[in-house]
Amino acid sequence: MPEAQPVMEGLLADAHTLLPGIVAVRRAIHRFPELGRDLPRTQQTVLDALGELGLEPGRGASLSSVTATLEGTRPGRTVLLRADMDALPLDEETGLDFASRVPGVMHACGHDTHTAMLLGAARLLVARREQLAGRVVFMFQPAEESGGGAQDMIDEGVLETADGEDVAAAFALHISTRFETGSLHLRPGPTFAASDALHILVRGRGGHASSPHLALDPVPVACEIVQALQAMVTRTVGVFDPAVVTVAAIHAGTAGNVIPETAELRGTVRTLTPATRQLVLQGVERVARHVAAAHAAEAEVTLTEGYPPVVNDPARTSALLDTARALLGEDRVHHLAEPFMGAEDFSYVLRRVPGVMAFLGARPPHIPAGQAPDCHSNQVVFDEEALADGAALYAAAALRPGLPPR
Repeated sequence: MPEAQPVMEGLLADAHTLLPGIVAVRRAIHRFPELGRDLPRTQQTVLDALGELGLEPGRGASLSSVTATLEGTRPGRTVLLRADMDALPLDEETGLDFASRVPGVMHACGHDTHTAMLLGAARLLVARREQLAGRVVFMFQPAEESGGGAQDMIDEGVLETADGEDVAAAFALHISTRFETGSLHLRPGPTFAASDALHILVRGRGGHASSPHLALDPVPVACEIVQALQAMVTRTVGVFDPAVVTVAAIHAGTAGNVIPETAELRGTVRTLTPATRQLVLQGVERVARHVAAAHAAEAEVTLTEGYPPVVNDPARTSALLDTARALLGEDRVHHLAEPFMGAEDFSYVLRRVPGVMAFLGARPPHIPAGQAPDCHSNQVVFDEEALADGAALYAAAALRPGLPPR
């Protein structure tokens, strides 16, 4: 891939030179994590960093988002680079000297690293503006964990350029301790799952626990529904288009000698394709209602649509694979064998713009494969050496996106 070399020359080395500053920004954000849509401190950190680069960032109207545009000196297409910024409601137990100082809030999904890497990429790209064909839109997004902030930013115009040209490609990284530090893992097609919420309220008839025949106990009905849902998935969904139905919370009763009136189930449905998504959601409602009816009880089923699946564009994935191999070397770039059944609201961007989300490995080197705490654990620790690779990858995706000219 000799055509890649002039653009890639020195990019990774420069990123490693910037690593101390990238780490400092990451740790500053990590110490003071914020939840949801309102991230004033994090937003100000991003605004200050972009302003220092001579960019003119904009603020979101309905959430604490930040956008900025870098114009290249040569004609070309528009590429969007995205990082999310919000944290999770967890008490940190990492023992790090820069651990969260906010009780009950922690950057347990690595969004602090995403933000720091994209700021590092902005610095790399500003220094290479003469090599940049087209423009880069930097998208710093709140509310990935809980609020679909990507869709809100789309509604506020993040995909609209000043001259009306469509964004031609979008790229995002997600850090992970599942993989070796500095390795990149991606695949075309479905990469993250759709995520929908289920709520089932089983209505019975309360009574004394010593006389269940005089009541209508909703607890065993709820338990049977949980088991029946698992059988429904394995007997109606093909193994090559997987689905996951998990009931993660069961609530019923107030005392050990009282049969309650109701039992409540809450959980999640994860699917990869529209057809299977519809099939499974219909199955959840059918199974819950009919199992309850078989016991003369009632089931009220509420299904709440969540994020769609993240579907990587094959052509953009192929281009990023070539770019990453030129940057990192063949041995550090890997085809992701199977989708991850977690969810990501970058899916809203990829419904509108062809692009790619890839995993960046950051497992601490002293921890064996498969033993590192994962994202959403309050003990997760990322190897910060990977942040230089991530910043360089973001920049490389903009410098050599593999797009046709305008």
